[in-house]
Amino acid sequence: MICKTSEVDLVADVVIVGSGIAGLTVALKLEDIATILVTTGRLGKAGSSRLAQGGIAVAMGEDDSPELHYQDTLRVGGGLSDPEMARILTHEGIERVRELLTWGVPFDRDAQGRLRLGQEGAHSRRRIVHAKGDTTGAVVVRSLVKRLERRERLQIVERSRASDLLWEDGRIAGIQVETGGGRPARLLARRGVVLATGGVGGNYHWTTNPIRSCGDGLAMAARAGAVLGDLEFVQFHPTALSVGRSPLPLLTEALRGEGAILIDDLGIRFMSDEHPLGELAPRDVVARAIWKRRQLGRRVYLDARESVGDDFPGKFPNVYRLCVQHSFDPRRDLLPVTPAAHYHIGGVVTDAWGRTSLPGLWACGEAAATGVHGANRLASNSLLEGLVFGTRVARDLCGMEAESSTVPSTHYASTMESSRPTLSKAAAARLRSNVRRLLWENVGLIRRADDLRNALTQLEEWDRCFGGASSPVGSMLTVGRLIAYAALEREESRGVHYRTDFPETDPLYARRFLFVDPWCPRTSSCAAGGAGV
Repeated sequence: MICKTSEVDLVADVVIVGSGIAGLTVALKLEDIATILVTTGRLGKAGSSRLAQGGIAVAMGEDDSPELHYQDTLRVGGGLSDPEMARILTHEGIERVRELLTWGVPFDRDAQGRLRLGQEGAHSRRRIVHAKGDTTGAVVVRSLVKRLERRERLQIVERSRASDLLWEDGRIAGIQVETGGGRPARLLARRGVVLATGGVGGNYHWTTNPIRSCGDGLAMAARAGAVLGDLEFVQFHPTALSVGRSPLPLLTEALRGEGAILIDDLGIRFMSDEHPLGELAPRDVVARAIWKRRQLGRRVYLDARESVGDDFPGKFPNVYRLCVQHSFDPRRDLLPVTPAAHYHIGGVVTDAWGRTSLPGLWACGEAAATGVHGANRLASNSLLEGLVFGTRVARDLCGMEAESSTVPSTHYASTMESSRPTLSKAAAARLRSNVRRLLWENVGLIRRADDLRNALTQLEEWDRCFGGASSPVGSMLTVGRLIAYAALEREESRGVHYRTDFPETDPLYARRFLFVDPWCPRTSSCAAGGAGV
């Protein structure tokens, strides 16, 4: 049911924060367990999953295998992927996609009725399944929501923002939310809280993510003292349609899989000089090549006129619609492109069942750092990760007993710091804009120590003066500071993390950087910073 929250506590066995593919999967798989699902917008209309164009990577082709998919995932991960997690993803992924098929998700098929498999960068086989061309995310989300509507013992709290985690007796026992009307409410969990809050792209000036995707879940976990990891690895999609306003429309990698090429305004096809795979090189290579061209004053275009041409409306209906909305005809026009913040590899560190370092707290999807992606995510592994690990989180929660069979007590400790002066709406909007520009310029695709230190100094100053830990802008400042801190600590270039002052990959850094927020107010151990693992 849809629930209107108030100041009165709501109680369930599990509280899920986030309604993308990971959060929806957890909610579906909890079956008859009392559950609350919190979403910032309307169910099925919030988050990044519905915007996913590329599809789901899964080894279901006749010439493919989970082992090949596993090897491709490790190869792209720059030596940091967790082998166990990558094996879980690539081997259990087939079962998850088959399950979607049994639920009636209309994946595209060829004339013989077989799944139509697409090609994307750094995959050694055609293994990307799509639904209605480039609308895979939207189709899958709609299918999950439709199925979720049949679930009993589920309360859906819409247009509400989770602002803080609540503690009781040494474990996470619920969340504080702000409703659409600005009223506070507490959602209490007997078994646990699941963070499925998505990524951090909204912290960057140019992004393909919804502007609200600013890492609220990551910020809440950081304030609570959770172990965080891989935060320096922010993946920038190479081909966002450069239209001068954020979020930028995404031009799916599947276009390059179909033969679209990158050229500059001199007509030079430059990717063949950058990587043997050309336009199908790993995303970080393509993004930096475009960035380098733009820094030289060149404009860069995606040319799909010959490779896709008149088939655009049928093969890529979403891209076609977005292009037309911005006065481009992709059948006839070159499409101006720019890299844009797209996916956060880092997050709250979890084990193979989604458990974090904090009792009572699970995480999955983009908010989690499972270790699957290492230093660079293989294209179209993200929706698969939400399905696979969302299922595992639900199974773990189903297998445990509730902490209490009665309504919990009302004495909960918040992780929030003392509040700062409240900013006006106009001042908060200016500060958010400044944070996005600072991160884009200093903690973006290309990094160096002086820029990272300057960003840290400025973010700390803004936080002292204006932050307010649980406010939206406070979360932005927390997340920005943590990414800058991790990027400064990794004195090398690896995967999507590129330092001009340390341009080579250093074997000494062939380890994940896991840490507790050095600014965390909860425990004295937080002040010690992190350590590579």
